Amino acid sequence: MKTNPVVHFEMSAEDRGRMRKFYEGAFGWKTHQLGKDMGMYVLVTTTDTDEKQMVTKPGTINGGFYQRMKGPESNAPSVVIEVEDIRESMRKVEKAGGKIIGKPMEIPGVGTYVSFFDTEGNRASMMQPNRK
Repeated sequence: MKTNPVVHFEMSAEDRGRMRKFYEGAFGWKTHQLGKDMGMYVLVTTTDTDEKQMVTKPGTINGGFYQRMKGPESNAPSVVIEVEDIRESMRKVEKAGGKIIGKPMEIPGVGTYVSFFDTEGNRASMMQPNRK
């Protein structure tokens, strides 16, 4: 059976610097602030990775922090699910009763990403990774 694994988590922050300091101090996570071209996103490393930044221990994931926005969908932690074909997965989400949020966007060197609401109003995302 082919499944689509959770490969990343995301959490919003009012103050990403304060959030970085908390998770670095409380759990020893490593963080890396990206620039304006990447929306000031903060990459979060919770486990060892290889030279391609892929986790080396099965069952573990890394994540990121993004700027909190107005609206409740930005306030809860979220997961990113890896998919083979993002367009087909978008169709499946809608057919199952979910709603796609916005349009897929290309994350340079990573893959194609889009968020969605499930049938219970939870925001989650999916990623079709670059296969290079």
